[in-house]
Amino acid sequence: MQMRWMVSAACGLWVGVTGAGMAQEPIQRSEPAVVVELFTSQGCSSCPPADEYLAMLVADPRVIPLALHVDYWDYIGWKDQFANPQFTDRQKSYARAAGSRTIYTPQMIVGGRERVEGHRPEELATLVQAHLAAGRPVSLRLERHGSGVRIIADADPPLTEAVRIQLVRYIPKQTVEIESGENAGKTVTYHNIVTSWQVLGEWGGQAPLDIEAEAEGDEPVVVILQNSGPAEILAAARLR
Repeated sequence: MQMRWMVSAACGLWVGVTGAGMAQEPIQRSEPAVVVELFTSQGCSSCPPADEYLAMLVADPRVIPLALHVDYWDYIGWKDQFANPQFTDRQKSYARAAGSRTIYTPQMIVGGRERVEGHRPEELATLVQAHLAAGRPVSLRLERHGSGVRIIADADPPLTEAVRIQLVRYIPKQTVEIESGENAGKTVTYHNIVTSWQVLGEWGGQAPLDIEAEAEGDEPVVVILQNSGPAEILAAARLR
């Protein structure tokens, strides 16, 4: 499916680089990984193979696969209960950054940089391996403190432009019986279904980052440090 769209702008807030005092309690720490974003929909007949491949990536701790359900298929006859217009806007922003006015499902974005249109597992695997092998200019660590998450990062060398600090929550797994639309009669199990994508602010990357953000509930937490555009993801980490 090809969709035409109008360009929209987005901006973030600046945040401080010093965190408040933390309560002394058990700490859960994260490991860095490569982010793979899948733009998908329950109403897209071409999406189930990509959804299945994303499920395979879940088992690899070096990868953070995220399913962002878009809403532009809902008019076909089946409303995707996970769809969020914010995720459609994010996909549009990726297209705009690449100089394109066309968006597709399924589409995967690797590390905020490479676009994979359709279901191409070999191409995707090659890109993931390249990102894993590449050096990381930014170190990122998360620590769980009760209902909060401490975000600690450092850049070596210091960054030349600010990066956006994003906090993502997702549902690990849910099965859906699709009753109408292009996938009518199918039962699909979706993985890592994004429920919220929050911009906390921006970090200049000159001094170390040490802040705390609220993250109530049991859903896993992902923090992504990404160049504006959206563009390259410089660091990402997750707390399950």
